[in-house]
Amino acid sequence: MTTRTIAVLSAGLSQPSSTRMLADKIAAATVARLADDGIETNVVSFDLRDYAQDITNNMLTGFPSPKLDEVIEAVTGADGLIAVTPIFTTSFSGLFKSFFDVIDNRALTDMPVVIGATAGTARHSLALDYAIRPMFTYLHSVVVPTAVFAASEDWGSGADKVKTLPDRIDRAAGELAALIAVSDRSSEVRDPFALDASFSPTGGFQPEF
Repeated sequence: MTTRTIAVLSAGLSQPSSTRMLADKIAAATVARLADDGIETNVVSFDLRDYAQDITNNMLTGFPSPKLDEVIEAVTGADGLIAVTPIFTTSFSGLFKSFFDVIDNRALTDMPVVIGATAGTARHSLALDYAIRPMFTYLHSVVVPTAVFAASEDWGSGADKVKTLPDRIDRAAGELAALIAVSDRSSEVRDPFALDASFSPTGGFQPEF
């Protein structure tokens, strides 16, 4: 049986966290879809709140701690990624963005990704497309068309009768599963010492626009 690995990143700060809950639901739906295709899945989940100090130190020193390095290796070596953040001040959380700032900007090239977000009201859902999706596009990831947003009312009384969130989760999971099923990221050999594509031996670093 073919085996794939899915990395799940949650940037929720509370415990328990609706952000983590959403990430887990997307992961479970994706695993189910892959199982239908005869693909076994290994899921590795990380709460970024547990690595906040390590991420900050990495930004200050330029080097990850062994603890953070394990997370980076697991995420960049996965066949697919589920990344979910709470929305703060109309955009992703600083912790969420900081994690992606400390990894190599080529490490997620061709990575199938589902993006998700949580917030108090549905009016923040546009942040998925004007803030989060462009970041992963810059990182050359393959972001599935369906982004998953969950507002507070999606978890409240009567939420089980409202099928929009479960439908979005199922649709996003199907899109991610389809990409993971044909992904060959696990067989790729990555050189951690390779020069960035923007590096020029004669002209230094060239800006990217």
